Amino acid sequence: MPDALSQHRPVSLSADSSALEVRLAARHDGYTGHTSGVASAHVQVNLAILPAALAADFRRFCELNPVPCPLLAVSEPGSPALPALGLDLDVRTDVPRYHLWRHGERVAEVSDLRDCWRDDLVTFALGCSFSFEHALLAAGIPLRHVSEGRNVAMYRTSIPTQAVGVFAGPTVVSMRPLKAADAIRAVQITARTPQVHGAPIHIGDPRLIGIADIDRPDYGDAVAIHDDELPVFWACGVTPQAAIVAARPEFCITHAPGYMLVTDKLNSELL
Repeated sequence: MPDALSQHRPVSLSADSSALEVRLAARHDGYTGHTSGVASAHVQVNLAILPAALAADFRRFCELNPVPCPLLAVSEPGSPALPALGLDLDVRTDVPRYHLWRHGERVAEVSDLRDCWRDDLVTFALGCSFSFEHALLAAGIPLRHVSEGRNVAMYRTSIPTQAVGVFAGPTVVSMRPLKAADAIRAVQITARTPQVHGAPIHIGDPRLIGIADIDRPDYGDAVAIHDDELPVFWACGVTPQAAIVAARPEFCITHAPGYMLVTDKLNSELL
C-alpha cells in the first residue's frame, strides 16, 4: 500500500495540471506526492546527478543502454537548469523527493537539494514510462496503479546492462497488468515512443526475467494482477540507480522512484 506521504496531493494537482504547476508545488508548497497521473500531457523524466568526473562514462552507459536509459537532456556542470525541458525549471527544487547517495549507499531522502548542491554536478534527464501512460489511457487502456492512486510497481531483473567503466548492473522494469487484447495494443502504442522506453521487454512469467515474487516490487507499490490479465514489463529509468549502486561514487543524487521531474515538453512530441 502507498504510504501516507505518497498519498498527499494538493487538490490543485491533477492529470490536467500544467508541468509548471507541478514544479512550483514541489518547489514552494512542499508537495511530496508521486507524479504518476499528474500533468499527464507532459514528459516526466528520471534524474541522475553525478560529479563531472564520472559524467562521460555515465553518458556512454546511457548511449549503450538506450531502452532502460533513454537520454533526453544533460546539464552544464554546476547548472540546475535544463533549458531544453523547461525555462522555469530548477533540478534542485522541482522534484517531490530526491535520494542522496554516498559510496553506493542511500544516506538521505530530501525534498530540496540547495544545501548539498555542488559546482561539479552534472544532471542527466532520462525518459520515463509515465510519459507513455498518457497515450495508453487515451486509447482506453486502463492502468490500475493510476486508477488506484498508487505508484507503479518496479522490479530489478536478471537482464544485464552493458557496462561502461564503473557503471553496470541489472535492468529495472516497471509492470502494468493488462488483459491480452490491451497488452497487444500497448505494444503497438509504446513502440512509437523509443525516447521513453518504447515497447515492453517482457510479457508474462516474471520468473523468466529473474523476478521471484511479483507481489513484492523492489520500488513503488504492488498492484493486483487478475486471473484474466498478464503482467507487462517495460524497461524503467530506475535502471541507472542500480548502476550507481554498483559504481559507488563518493556522492550522487537521484530522484526517488516514481517521483519525477515534470517537464514542459509534451508527450505528443515524442511520437
